Amino acid sequence: MPAERAAAAGKSDAEDAAGPARRILTPHVLIRSVIVLVNPLSGSTGARAVDEARAIMADYDCTSEVIELVGTTLNDQVEAALARNPDVLFVLAGDGTARAVASKVGPDGPLVAPLPGGTMNMLPKALYGTTDWKVAIREALETGSVQCVSGGEVEGEAFYCAGIFGSPALWAPAREAMRTGKLSLAWTYARRALRRAFSGKIRVELDGGKMRRIEALALISPTISRALENPVGLEAASMNPLDASEAFRLAATALFSDWRQDPSVATQPARQIRIRARSRIPAVLDGEPTLLAAETTVRFIPQAFRALTPQRPESEVRA
Repeated sequence: MPAERAAAAGKSDAEDAAGPARRILTPHVLIRSVIVLVNPLSGSTGARAVDEARAIMADYDCTSEVIELVGTTLNDQVEAALARNPDVLFVLAGDGTARAVASKVGPDGPLVAPLPGGTMNMLPKALYGTTDWKVAIREALETGSVQCVSGGEVEGEAFYCAGIFGSPALWAPAREAMRTGKLSLAWTYARRALRRAFSGKIRVELDGGKMRRIEALALISPTISRALENPVGLEAASMNPLDASEAFRLAATALFSDWRQDPSVATQPARQIRIRARSRIPAVLDGEPTLLAAETTVRFIPQAFRALTPQRPESEVRA
């Protein structure tokens, strides 16, 4: 017993000198350096996120740096982080910032881990299956492996989950305002959508095929598509709702449920998609509303970037 107590005391003294034991990183990927980009002002991040991220990274056996993003210098901060050539770049910010960072990194840059720090969190939900960024970062560090993420690109804007093009996209801002409890804003968006709905259909050409006139188009990445087993293209879903109520139903559920069984929806894979309309085309790219030119082209990106994601059953990744 005295010898055991002496050994325990010696071990305690050693731990005090060297600091507490640090958690072992994933055996699937070599991780020596990590940078965490944090925007504490984005949707669901919180003011304490920077300190919380530093505390989490202190648990792991790698060099790390946590950078608080500032709106006016955000682009320069991202460029400076990439110049340091980290093994993994975590992004705790909104959907738009996560998409922008991933598009800057590309397929040859460091691993990217877009954590759920925004409002809709479409890409983080697809990759991590959780809206708790602290759970996501720990699972990625401890069990993560490399996942190649496919996506699409239109007018210099990338999307990695889904894009909706046409009049049903007008309902997305109203739906999001309603979800966050902003009822007055939701009503304003809804009235705007009603005024513009069915003002003109879009014309769509898939991979050089026949130009078709449809109400709306959804393009879903293989990252989340149930219909595509391999990254052969974007899942192109043509929507032809019969009336405004059906259009609203489709727009409200299109990105979050298995709506492909709807009789007004037809799907097929496509790599290059031309879209034309009489006026600018409303669209939603990974939850972010935008307006595109009256004639535009969407291109499939087979390997957009490499993500660090926890190893989970395939059934949990597909949506």
